[in-house]
Amino acid sequence: MVGPTERELAQRWPLIMATCMGIISSSFVLPYYSIGALLTPVTEEFGWSRAQFQAAILFSSGLGALTSPLIGWLNDKYGPRRVALPSMIGLSLGLLTASQIQGDLWMLFLAYGMMALLGAGTIPVTWTRAIATSFFKRRGLALGLALTGTGICASVAPHYTVWLTDQFGWRGAYVGLALVPLLLAWPMLYFLFRPLDAYSQNESHEPETSAALESGLTLGEAVRGYRFWVLLLSILFAYQGFSGIGPNLLPSLTDDGFSREQAASVQSVFGLSIIIGRVVVGYLVDRLWAPGVAAFCLVIPAAGAAMLHGSQSFETAALAAFLIGFAAGAELDLMAFLAARYFGLAHYAKIYSILYATLAVCSGTAPMIFASVYDATGSYDLGYSMAAGLFLVSVALILLLGRYPKEY
Repeated sequence: MVGPTERELAQRWPLIMATCMGIISSSFVLPYYSIGALLTPVTEEFGWSRAQFQAAILFSSGLGALTSPLIGWLNDKYGPRRVALPSMIGLSLGLLTASQIQGDLWMLFLAYGMMALLGAGTIPVTWTRAIATSFFKRRGLALGLALTGTGICASVAPHYTVWLTDQFGWRGAYVGLALVPLLLAWPMLYFLFRPLDAYSQNESHEPETSAALESGLTLGEAVRGYRFWVLLLSILFAYQGFSGIGPNLLPSLTDDGFSREQAASVQSVFGLSIIIGRVVVGYLVDRLWAPGVAAFCLVIPAAGAAMLHGSQSFETAALAAFLIGFAAGAELDLMAFLAARYFGLAHYAKIYSILYATLAVCSGTAPMIFASVYDATGSYDLGYSMAAGLFLVSVALILLLGRYPKEY
């Protein structure tokens, strides 16, 4: 006999699959993991510094942070499906605009700003709300499986972008990237992305399911509690490290003598480990105390960042990328799981949107900081040392969350 836990996963696997594809093609993931492969050809053509080019991610992430509370409100009011579908088309328009850059730096910022604003509904607030309100027995595993999209993108996007650039130039690469959300993600979302709350008016839920969807803290109540700030600061420090390393890993390795294909292969290991981290941690948090799992996951990237300091062999670089990627994969779904577990589901999207805004700011500022360190010192070594320290600070913070609230 199939139990309620297995039945939940079996009945809603199309939602997990569609959500995963949406994340692969999202404004938070696709531009982020492709920019490393575009950095050298674009900056060499226009004479920009690496920090100037990476600042486009800061600008895009800053806009994403500003819009995330609005996206949270829209999700709570209209549901994730109505938010995600038009945003995928908007993201494609932003990527197509990037292919038309003519050397003016403002055009680069315009293009990445369009990706953030027109594609705002593709940020994790949308995807995690769809999963959190549709899974109850295996929420952690469902989040982990859906969020493997970031790892898949991190594995595939660098190779795909390098291939596009070699075959069609960097302009053609942006066009090829624009086709992903338009031709791959949008049709799958249209047919398969139907979160449980989308049926709430037509489908009778079990009493405990309805109660779970309606219970939880308001945003104001969450902000007045210490747990909200502990979680937010932990995210702040951890993601400064992850976001600094991610888009700079490929150019860092080519600076150390690796070919572009070798560097893309190491980046793919990073992406593969994100997938593994998502699934393993998602499985564990359904069974163990999630902050303890998070603390362990934040120790190992500190070792990985230290391994990237100085010159290294291909094997060492791949191992370091695996350690960092495993933890990076764990952190995003841990944030979603912890927000739902400590604050409830009634106002999940609004609360998560504020936490995500912090993450988005980190994702924007850290790449530019790392690139600025390179411009000043000619090396990424100082950046890797800073990242290792940030991971360890985040470990100490996450353990302060304490026991789960009984009512959620």
